Order: sequence, then structure tokens, then C-alpha cells
Amino acid sequence: MRGAGLLRCLPRALGVAGALLLPVLAAAAPAAAGAAAEGLPWWVWPLGLLLACFVMGIVAVPAGIGGGTLFVPIIGSFFPFHLDFVRGAGLLVALASALSAAPTLLRSGLGSLRLALPLALLASASSIAGAFLGLAMPVAVVQMLLGGLVLGIVVLMAVSKKSEFPEVAAPDRLSQALALHGVFLDGASGRVVNWQVHRTVPGLVLFLGIGVLAGMFGIGAGWANVPALNLLMGAPVKLAAGSSGLVLSLVDSSAAWVYINEGAVLPMVAVPSVVGMMLGARIGARLLHVLHGAVVRRLVITVLLFAGLRALLKGMGVWP
Repeated sequence: MRGAGLLRCLPRALGVAGALLLPVLAAAAPAAAGAAAEGLPWWVWPLGLLLACFVMGIVAVPAGIGGGTLFVPIIGSFFPFHLDFVRGAGLLVALASALSAAPTLLRSGLGSLRLALPLALLASASSIAGAFLGLAMPVAVVQMLLGGLVLGIVVLMAVSKKSEFPEVAAPDRLSQALALHGVFLDGASGRVVNWQVHRTVPGLVLFLGIGVLAGMFGIGAGWANVPALNLLMGAPVKLAAGSSGLVLSLVDSSAAWVYINEGAVLPMVAVPSVVGMMLGARIGARLLHVLHGAVVRRLVITVLLFAGLRALLKGMGVWP
């Protein structure tokens, strides 16, 4: 009954979240073009980051995409900060979102350490190379590539037919050796779900590439984790979303050290962003139990479409 009541309140909660986020973006867009120098007090930007990241944290965990996937294109496009600082903070934001949600996900069985650890090991190593590559590229090029990538994410999320409970006829030898199987209780349907995975080797290879993208753009790459776990390896979609957060916590911590060492982490950007994301992620982790993913997925697609177009046009110099 408690879960049903929470689900009934969700549309209103998401509406309030959208109502809070849109004014922040509307105020930030003209300021990013130069209004920031015309008398806005300094505390407006940390407060805006705190509010925007709180909303992002609520929707990022149920969608399994990681806070950085929303943070970098939105903050990079609508706030007057250098993209290197945004990408550095984006990794810390995605890390904070994942760590904040992890205890709830592990207690509920919606996150599997056995599944996440081998994938995260490879992705965290390749993310370091991606971080060095991203910092060496010109900002305009990174902005255009980021915009193109975000629009690609939108297409992927729009056309992917996620199977809520994929059927895996038999696990492969590697997944059996690593004991990649388990059970969890689905709060929305009330059923006990036994899961196992297959295609483990292609999944490991794919996560090497995902790590490079995570480090290069500072977006955490949770958007790629969930389709890889769900569509390729056959994990149930809620388990994929929960385990994606565990993968992010390891991958982002590796790449973040590169940005910190290069001086690309600005406390004024990182601190309010991390605090807002952690607060929102705790709410998002509870929503994952009872939420049908299509609701948040539509909201994420809409926001990313707008942010991706903004990032692409900003990199091209069309929309400064």
C-alpha cells in the first residue's frame, strides 16, 4: 500500500521536479551568454547547481543512467563554467549519486556486486585513458562530440525496447565460473525474480569502450551500462539499473583522479553539485522499487534532447 501510494504521487513529484529545473535552466541560459557579469551575486550559481542536481538525482537513479549523464550536458550548456570544470565535477557527481544510492540498492537486491565488479574493473582502467584523452582535446571539439553523443543517447533510449525480465536459457561458462546469478524481489509486481546472465565476454569487451567514454566526457556512461547489461547480457532491467550504479562508483572514482590531478575540479562547482545529487539520489533509489521505468525514461529523453542540441550548437558557435 505504501508503494502504491508513492507510485500514485510520482507524476506530481516529477511535475514539481520539472517545474523546479526549468526555471533554473531558463535563468542560466541568458546568463551563460554574458548576463553573469551584469550584477548577479556569486551565490546564485552554487544555489542553482544545488537545486538542479537535486532534481537530476531523483530521476537519474531510477533511469540507471548516472547523474553525470544529465549533469555535463545541462550544466555545460546553461551555466557559465569552463567545460573542463564541468566534466571534472560531472565525474564526482556521478560518483556521489552512485555511492548515495548503493546501500539501498544492495539491501534490496537490486544491485549485484558479483555482476558489477568484473565489468567495473575493465571500465575503470579504460576510463583513465579516456580522461587524459578528453583533457587533451580542444573544448569546442569536446562540446560538439558531447552534443553528438548525447543525441545518440537519446536515439538509443528512444528505440531500445527494454525487456523487463529477459529470458536467459542458459548461462555461459564464464558467468557460471563468476557466479553471476541471484534473486531479488520486484516491488512493483510483488514477484520474486531469479536472474542469470550470458554473453559475458562480449559484455566485458563492451565495458572497456564504455570506460573510455566515461572518462573522456565525464558523464559516467550509465546510459550505456543499462542497455549493455539488459539487452546484451540478459539482466532484468531493474537489476541492470541498480548494478549500473555500482559500476559507476568504481569507474568514476578512477577517472576523477585524473581531473583532480590536472586541477580541473573547482570546489564552487563540485561541492553544491555533489550535495544536491546525493540528496536527490537517495529519493531516486527508493523510487526504483515501485517505479515503472517508462515514466522517468520519457522525462530523461526530453531533457537530454534539449541539452544535446544546446551542447552541439554551442560547440559549433551557433548558440553561444
